[in-house]
Amino acid sequence: MLKERRMVAEQIAGALFEAEAAIDAAISKTAQLTGVMPALRKQAGASALVGQDAVERASQAIMALAEARRAIVETHKELSVAQVQVGLGAVAIDGGGTKPATSALGGRALRTVSSAA
Repeated sequence: MLKERRMVAEQIAGALFEAEAAIDAAISKTAQLTGVMPALRKQAGASALVGQDAVERASQAIMALAEARRAIVETHKELSVAQVQVGLGAVAIDGGGTKPATSALGGRALRTVSSAA
């Protein structure tokens, strides 16, 4: 039974880590878009009024993604509680991929997100 619970936990962890990475990548790409629009507008010699609505909408998208990130972080916390509830509290779950690097600050796990460029 423990083996089955661990396999399920590994699958959930893998999906969680992928979702976290996807949100982080989306934030990065959207921030890149938001940052490049004013520069390219200026390069094109267009008025500051041109594209203002687009910059505002992209900024709103970043805020929505930040809220999604907060929700996925809370999901991660809740899954940590569930991990203990099913008797896997002492088991390191890495989602079947590479184990996240541990930071020197508080032993918190950090993971590398694929390049946003």
